[in-house]
Amino acid sequence: MDGVREGIRRRARRLYRNALPILQCSIAAALAWLVAKDVVHHERPFFAPIAAVIVLGVSLGQRLRRVVELVAGVSVGIGVGDMLISQIGSGPWQIFLVVALAMGTAVLLDGGSVIALQAGSSAVLVATLLPPHESGGLDRMVDALIGGFIGLAVTALLPANPLTVAHRYGRLVISELAAALRGAAEAAVEGDTGHAAAALSRARGSQRLLEDFRAALETGSEIATIAPIRWRRRGELERYQAAAVPLDYAMRNTRVLVRRTLAALRDGEPVPAGLPGVLRTLAEAAESLRDELAAGKEPVQARRVALQAAKAATGELAAGTGFSMRVVVAQLRSIVVDLLQATGVSRDDAVSALPALNRPGKQ
Repeated sequence: MDGVREGIRRRARRLYRNALPILQCSIAAALAWLVAKDVVHHERPFFAPIAAVIVLGVSLGQRLRRVVELVAGVSVGIGVGDMLISQIGSGPWQIFLVVALAMGTAVLLDGGSVIALQAGSSAVLVATLLPPHESGGLDRMVDALIGGFIGLAVTALLPANPLTVAHRYGRLVISELAAALRGAAEAAVEGDTGHAAAALSRARGSQRLLEDFRAALETGSEIATIAPIRWRRRGELERYQAAAVPLDYAMRNTRVLVRRTLAALRDGEPVPAGLPGVLRTLAEAAESLRDELAAGKEPVQARRVALQAAKAATGELAAGTGFSMRVVVAQLRSIVVDLLQATGVSRDDAVSALPALNRPGKQ
């Protein structure tokens, strides 16, 4: 019984998260039909609501260019299909010809895969399910354009919150970064290769999260650009955008750090006494960054903690260690720079915050 209730709650949460996209599609479809039928006076404007729904579905997770490509593809496919099928009729060889010409025209116009595929599928729809009768060849192309532009207008006037998905994936990415750093610290303290291997596996699994994070920022940026009521969110979104690339570098450097920590433990290399503490401080800086970005604040606390880690990341950490541990210390210093940049510090200032490494034989 508990499992059934949990399943219902999970589905209810999924419906809640998708309530706005459903509302957008419903409104856009109705408006597209209304405009095409009552304003432009098309008898049966099938493609207006279809194009509106398709455009909104793509714009929820793709770039604005993809939306424009899709509208263009629908228009080309419908236009070519209508004009040819009205003259040559419908059948296997007619479908072959219509699809080839529609996709060829789309490639000549743009060259993108989305516009060509959409042109082909729209031409098939015209040639099979909705062959032309009374309506002219250009009417349905106009309907598709109406639906496409109304879909974009609904996105602008009834937009999603551009920060919702950015918050979700930003928290996941930074939490994984902090967890990997803490895992490396615990493995170094305990000399536990199993713990290090688990931390490495977790860090390697973060790449998909980073890709989702970047896609979320692209979508959020589009919404914040075209939707006037979301313009005030630009500042918070810009903090995430400024942190995205340094966080990517930090995660890549962390994977190398954890891998070399595992190698050092397997080879029995001595662990510098101060290393676990610096790793924990870096993890704390990452967690502060996560929380401050989610709260829409300037990451002042994260910057302060990252500077503490920078002061502790001295060359003495690598003294008397083997090759792998020296690599660990070098990667640690790189992560310090990455996290400082993620808080808004310039690269030059982040590098200057690190203590100079002593050369061999010098103090």
